[in-house]
Amino acid sequence: MKLKSFHWTRRTVVFALIGLAVLLALAVIWRSNDGVLSAHYNVTTTDGRIAYLQALGWEADPATETTQEIVIPRVFNGVFGDYNALQKQQGFDLSTYAGETCTAYTYRVMNYEGSTDTVLAQLFVYRNRVIGGDIHATAMDGFMHGLR
Repeated sequence: MKLKSFHWTRRTVVFALIGLAVLLALAVIWRSNDGVLSAHYNVTTTDGRIAYLQALGWEADPATETTQEIVIPRVFNGVFGDYNALQKQQGFDLSTYAGETCTAYTYRVMNYEGSTDTVLAQLFVYRNRVIGGDIHATAMDGFMHGLR
């Protein structure tokens, strides 16, 4: 049996590099969002956002939904700089959206263990994609952490 030899052409190399770049980009996105891609959920609907939160382990009450249009600041300093550091820890980076208007969706979390305070989940959505979010308690001495 005679084996055919394979020759790398410029076109083959270009397609191989493009394919590798796409796979790498998907791997980075997948890892940065803890394996939960907001693209898998229709976050333009309440049901889609609730499903996204459920995939992260949170039972959110859709009846408590509030929405607010938020302009991401152009300069990240002080409290917002600290908040973006939290976002970066979970694979998001709001500085990419500096100056843009997004929608903040907030829900009451029903399954937060160990807290008697009201706990909220907040998602920031821009162009049908989750770009950030947090879980936080509303008490004066409350807490805040990433979505996971």
